[in-house]
Amino acid sequence: MTTTTPFRWRTIDIVVAATLAVAFGVVFWAWAFVWETIQGALVFYPPLKALIYGLWLMPAVMAPLIIRKPGAALFTEGLASTVSALLGSFWGIMVVWQGLAQGLAGEIAFATGRYRRFGVPTALVGGALTGLTATIWDCVVYYPTLSFAAYQLPYVLIGTVSCIIIAGLGSHLLTKALANTGVLDRFGPGRERKTV
Repeated sequence: MTTTTPFRWRTIDIVVAATLAVAFGVVFWAWAFVWETIQGALVFYPPLKALIYGLWLMPAVMAPLIIRKPGAALFTEGLASTVSALLGSFWGIMVVWQGLAQGLAGEIAFATGRYRRFGVPTALVGGALTGLTATIWDCVVYYPTLSFAAYQLPYVLIGTVSCIIIAGLGSHLLTKALANTGVLDRFGPGRERKTV
């Protein structure tokens, strides 16, 4: 007699998570050029560059929204970061460690709901936790000598709001849009669409 657990990964789960990770890894690499470019336009208030931070955190929220199993955020965000490093990220191997930390933050958001809550609130919490982790990491590793009040605090706040909106709400809306096309019919979001 064989038993299955709802949290055991299927082959299709691994394939979809890896596909998401590779796609986002390429986007991460390209997004770094946007990040570097806008810095010149935001010299009047540098923390504003964190407005576009959320895109880097989408795999840590979107993957668990689709796959709905422990490890989805960590695996997908970590692999996406590794792909961007291999493509030649400005920040080198450091992005891999940062990606794993961000993925772990995404895991915490879904683990607190025992991987049974996948609505907007959980996605927003996931965006907030990943955003806090990413921006605090930046302040410790890349900007330790900059002013806490003038740079670090607004950078963390702006980056976290960006992640709540882009990584949290954006991932929820994108997952819903994909489910409506039928491509996620073998996953929770697709099955929910069919039962409505």
